[in-house]
Amino acid sequence: MNNLPNVTRNLLIANLAVWVLDTILMRSGLSLTALAGLHYVTADSFYIWQPLTYMFMHAGFKHLFFNMFALLMFGPALEREWGPRKFLIYYIVCGLGAAIVQEAVWAIRLQALLSDYPSVYVQQLANQMVTIGASGAVFGILFAFGWLFPNVPMFIFFIPIPIRARTLVIGYAVIELLEGLAPIAGDNVAHFAHLGGMLFGWLLLLYWRKGKDMFRISLRRKKKNRSGDDNDSKFSDYHYQPRVD
Repeated sequence: MNNLPNVTRNLLIANLAVWVLDTILMRSGLSLTALAGLHYVTADSFYIWQPLTYMFMHAGFKHLFFNMFALLMFGPALEREWGPRKFLIYYIVCGLGAAIVQEAVWAIRLQALLSDYPSVYVQQLANQMVTIGASGAVFGILFAFGWLFPNVPMFIFFIPIPIRARTLVIGYAVIELLEGLAPIAGDNVAHFAHLGGMLFGWLLLLYWRKGKDMFRISLRRKKKNRSGDDNDSKFSDYHYQPRVD
């Protein structure tokens, strides 16, 4: 843990601490999910802080383990590449983006039900909708790793040959899209939230790249202007002056 970058280490500790607290409270008959999980925006149990807090909640140790394992695998490389502040901003933006996409998907599905069911019944369904987990932010991190290090060879369980990071990211995105469009019975995974994390990660990376390109263009212009000013000043120093008798 001491060798991990600060933000990655603190995110691991925070997620583990929240899971331990939630486990203790559940044994006492209480649950943090009602307060900190992401509910539908019109639900009675929706609170403004849930798009942030839901990404620190997990439905069991298995859910926590795989998310934190992915964060441990890919987070340090990104944090060392970007620095702690930029990495934390990216993580939070991807998590918030996943929440926004999940809310939009819920809204579309509930709107479709209104044509066949009473609004009271649809609202009851809305009150029961909840999602938790850092998966949206983690999928954003996975996308960024494939973006920055596309040719890094990676190994997946039961596949004996290495797969390039970019191919792995594309494969994950396709699988999530297919499972989101045609969910298996009993599947309670928020696949579109995962895609939302990737989407907002991509948008943020494009924004940063555009800003970086604009900075380079501005820097070149400044250098060009300074070069021109220098030439003008040299000319003014050495041009012929009228003779004074």
